[in-house]
This record gives sequence, structure tokens and C-alpha cells, in this order.
Amino acid sequence: MLTAVLLILGGLVLLVGGGDILVRGASNIASAIGMSPLVVGLTVVSFATSAPELAVTMGAVRSGSPGLAIGNVVGSNMANILLVLGIAAVITPLAVKSRVVKLDVPVVIGMSVITTLLAANGVIAQWQGAVLILLLVAYVFFTVRVGNSAATIEEQLIDPIWNEDSPRHRQDAKNQHIAVSIAFVIGGVALLVGGASLLVNGATTVARSAGLSDMVIGLTVVAVGTSLPELATAVVAAMRGERDLAIGNAVGSNIFNLGAVLGFAALLSPGGIPIPSSAANFDFILMTGAALLLLPIAYTGARVSRWEGGLFVAYYAAYTVYLLLMSTEHARLLPFSNVMLAFVIPLTALIVIVFASSEWRRSHRSADLAEDASSSA
Repeated sequence: MLTAVLLILGGLVLLVGGGDILVRGASNIASAIGMSPLVVGLTVVSFATSAPELAVTMGAVRSGSPGLAIGNVVGSNMANILLVLGIAAVITPLAVKSRVVKLDVPVVIGMSVITTLLAANGVIAQWQGAVLILLLVAYVFFTVRVGNSAATIEEQLIDPIWNEDSPRHRQDAKNQHIAVSIAFVIGGVALLVGGASLLVNGATTVARSAGLSDMVIGLTVVAVGTSLPELATAVVAAMRGERDLAIGNAVGSNIFNLGAVLGFAALLSPGGIPIPSSAANFDFILMTGAALLLLPIAYTGARVSRWEGGLFVAYYAAYTVYLLLMSTEHARLLPFSNVMLAFVIPLTALIVIVFASSEWRRSHRSADLAEDASSSA
């Protein structure tokens, strides 16, 4: 047990350091090549921070633990939305770009719906895994192309030396800084993967000693552990003012988890990945519900506010408590479920509807005022 605790502490240290290095490198690369931090977060950083999920899921499939593999993917997606974005928004309200609302959030919702429908059959076949991978490739291609063609970002210089001396000297200095930034990204990814591995190993040892099943461990301990790179990156990005990177990382990671992690796991597994009925009838549906929760909140003032972030974190805590009560067949499971169904979920839905309606009326009033002003002119 002492070894497990030391693994957890060492993993946390590596995750924090790796998140800081990765954010620095990715931000510098974005400014150097004229790509927005949002696009970098949705692609490069998202794929990098999804590496632990890929490693854990493939290892679980090879070892014959499909419950752990599925729980890791579904639980990580839940954690990325409710925990990662929630904590980042509590630190600083996150501005939501219109592009995220119009493209990336619907893509997350669509991928979640597709995988939920596939899971309902009890197995995700190899050809279905290939389809998920192709959808991811199409998304990445479109994201990079749109991000580059629509880039209207003023160049953010990494070092004042670029403004000095000859154009060739400026270009040489710029190339050197890009090379250093790439090394930062690689080093940050290595620290994140290593930290997540240490933490997951330690936390899994503790969880198994408590008698939790592979599915519950995958949905909770392993999911949070493999989502810690996203959490570390999002927190560091939020604290450094890179709000686009924080949001893009969490949203993009969910897309990569479904397209790459689940897709490759199914494609490389003979007969596909079997889906436990409990996951198909409950956890996949909740994962899709968490993704749907992003859309109306993204429209309320075009940001994720602190209270919305706190609500996300509270939801994730309630979900975790439910899983633990269910796994231990605790006597408080039924009253806890009744409270969630009767009060918390309806109240949250009402709040979201009220805020969405308010934002809709506000936008229409603004449009009417603009029309009146143009008519008067």
C-alpha cells in the first residue's frame, strides 16, 4: 500500500510538470506557424493527452479485461467534460468560441450518439472500429484546413530577437524556437504518459484492495487517472490565460478517445470489443448526456461560467458516488438514486432551459435593435 501511495504522488508530480511544459510548447508552436491555440488544442494536444487512454485501453483488451477498456474510454469522456472543464471554469470562466459551438461540440455529440448506438448491440465490431477511425481522420483534416484558411490571428512573437537584424537572422531564430517548442511538446507528452501510468497503477492497486470490479475501476480510478493529463493541461492553460487551449484540449480529447482509442481497440481485437450490458444501458447514455450538456451551456453568454463549472464538478462527484454505492450494493443506493432522479437532474435541466431561453431572447433583442438602427439611418 505504501508503494501504491508513492506511485500516486510521483504520478501527480509528473503530470503537473508535463502539463506546464506541454502548454508552453503548444502555445509557442501555434503562434509561430499562425495556427490558433484552439486548433492546436483540438488536434496536437488532444491526441497527445489521449495517449494514456490508448495505452490503458489496448493493454486491457490484450489482457482480456473489456470492462476496464470500455470503462476507461467512457469514464474518461465523462471526466473530460464534467471534471476537467468544470475545474478549469471554476479557476477562470472559459470563453467558448463560436467555432466550438458550431462544429466541435456537435461532433462530440454525434460521435457519442454513434458509439452509444453501436454499444447497444453488445459489441463494437472491427469494421465499426474502422468507421470510427475514418470519422476521426475526416474531423482532423477538416479542423486543420478550416483553422488554417480562416486564421486571422496576429502573429504572437515568441522572442523579440525575431524583430532584430536581417530577415534571415529572424527566420533562423524562429526555426530554433520552433525546434525547442517541439522538444517541449515531446517532453511534456512523455511526462504526462509516465505520470498517468504511475498514478493509474497505484490507484488501481488501492481500488482492487477495496474490492471494486474492473468496470467500476475503469469508470472511476483509471478514467480519472488517464484524464489527469487533460486536467493538468487544462488547469495550467486556464491559469496562463490560454482558455482556447483548455477547451480545445478537453473537447478534442473526447473526439480522439472515441475515434482513435475505441476505434483502434475494436479494429485490433478479433471479434471486436464486447460491451457489458450495464455500460450499454447506463454509462454510454450518461456519456452522451454529458456531451449534450455542453451545447446549451456554450450558448449562454458564449462562455462556461464559474457556477456552470461548479455544477459540472458536482455532477461528476454525484456520478462517482453512485458508481461506488452500486459496486458495493450499499443500502443508501436507492435513496441516493431517487434524490438524483427527482430533484437534481430536473432542476439542472430547468436552469439550463431558462438560461438558454434568456440568451435566445437577448440575441433576438440585439438583432431587432440593430435592424431598427439601420432603418433609422
